[in-house]
Amino acid sequence: MTLALDKDRIVGVIGAGSMGAGIAQVAAMAGHPVRLLDAREGAAEQAISGIGLSFARLVGKGKLTAAHSHAAQARLLPASSLAELADSGLVIEAIVEDLAAKQDLLRTLEALLPADCLLASNTSSLSITAIAAVLKTPSRLAGLHFFNPVPSMALVEVISGLASDPQIIDRLQETALAWGKTPVRAPSTPGFIVNRVARPYYGEALRLLNEGATDSATLDAIFREAGGFRMGPFELMDLIGLDINLAVSKSVWSAFFNDPRYAPSPIQQEMVAAGFLGRKSGRGFYRYGQDAELRTPISVPARAMPPKPLIFADGALAKALGERLHERHLPFQAAGSSPDGRVAEAGSAVLYITDGRSASERAARKGVSNTVLVDLALDYGSATRLAIATAEQCSPAAAEAAAGLLQAAGFAVSPLADVPGLAVMRSVCMLANEAADAVYQQVCDARTVDLAMRLGTSYPLGPLAWAEAIGLKQVRRVLSNLAASYGEDRYRVSPLLARKVFSRKSFHA
Repeated sequence: MTLALDKDRIVGVIGAGSMGAGIAQVAAMAGHPVRLLDAREGAAEQAISGIGLSFARLVGKGKLTAAHSHAAQARLLPASSLAELADSGLVIEAIVEDLAAKQDLLRTLEALLPADCLLASNTSSLSITAIAAVLKTPSRLAGLHFFNPVPSMALVEVISGLASDPQIIDRLQETALAWGKTPVRAPSTPGFIVNRVARPYYGEALRLLNEGATDSATLDAIFREAGGFRMGPFELMDLIGLDINLAVSKSVWSAFFNDPRYAPSPIQQEMVAAGFLGRKSGRGFYRYGQDAELRTPISVPARAMPPKPLIFADGALAKALGERLHERHLPFQAAGSSPDGRVAEAGSAVLYITDGRSASERAARKGVSNTVLVDLALDYGSATRLAIATAEQCSPAAAEAAAGLLQAAGFAVSPLADVPGLAVMRSVCMLANEAADAVYQQVCDARTVDLAMRLGTSYPLGPLAWAEAIGLKQVRRVLSNLAASYGEDRYRVSPLLARKVFSRKSFHA
């Protein structure tokens, strides 16, 4: 016998914004009668009309039959009061992300709904335990956190508060499965899984912008074209809404008692104060609508390939450089292993992969003034852009030679200021570190955190799988060097990550 909610039971959804409307659409497509309620007059009717247009697009693409579309649309009805939800089998609130507002609503619902009706909150970062604390029967409430856009995002986080009934958690998990979703379980900890682990993707990018590494368009291009991310952090914040993203950041930061790892950005706070909220306001990190701007990343102008560059045998970048130059019938010299980790020599330039130190520090410590650091890429063989940073001691001719070598291999080259860890490397290492801490603190296991981050954020790899591809020892080194460079606890290494390095064990063993 399945634990999933029977399809003849009504699903009530409160809040007809994009999240609520998406949840209503998924429930109706799964076969449930749905009642959609919103405090704004006409909002539920408008949302249902929008769902109808979404159904029509799916029919036009051949992803939904006309019969299924008509049947699902017929199951969607607006509600004008909470009383109309009284015979529901499941009610999901998707209202404003405000603790008091959610508590007031759920307290009212508890008195109205029958004892067998499941109660769920779609909160993205508020404590389920805190929301449920005002209920006479807090065991009734659990979290059911969907991701936007709900119809196309597979992940659902099923969140248990301290008082949540395990049987209700089981039923919600099975219901999410019956709706075609991939549920993952987590306790009610700050940010749950995805919003906690994802903080560095935004936080490190905002730090880089604040430090003058480069502009937002260039950073977005680096994350897409080198890191393999579907969207760069700034365009993603514009899509989510800077106000929403900032609210989640503040919520997680506050819940962790102002841990510097989660500190919000003054840049984002200023933009929200100015009303620059992203796409929905017409302006965020970019302009939209009639004032839309061309987002052109900064690239080094074309430079000549230096004669007879030397490519060493160690690492993914060296291998890709040799293969890409060979494919283009460009001459280079192949060398054996390098004694100091250098990837290539181009003219007087010496290229290394970033290890979390600035190029200037590395140049001084190695005694190699013409040091050029190269950022991480998901796959150096297929990446179309790489970021570099040059030491302040580096000569202009050496910097040009390094850029010329990378360009000859088919990379667009984006110059960054000499910031520790560059862009993709420091961000991926921080994502992996946060994922490791989530596992260490028993939020979820390694398989779950990687699954949740791939499905909930569309990352190209789970952060722990990515860390193992880089090498856990290298990830730890980058984080330790970042901590030393900044002198901040923000970059402290997760004890579990350190343990895996010392034991030489995999997260996924």
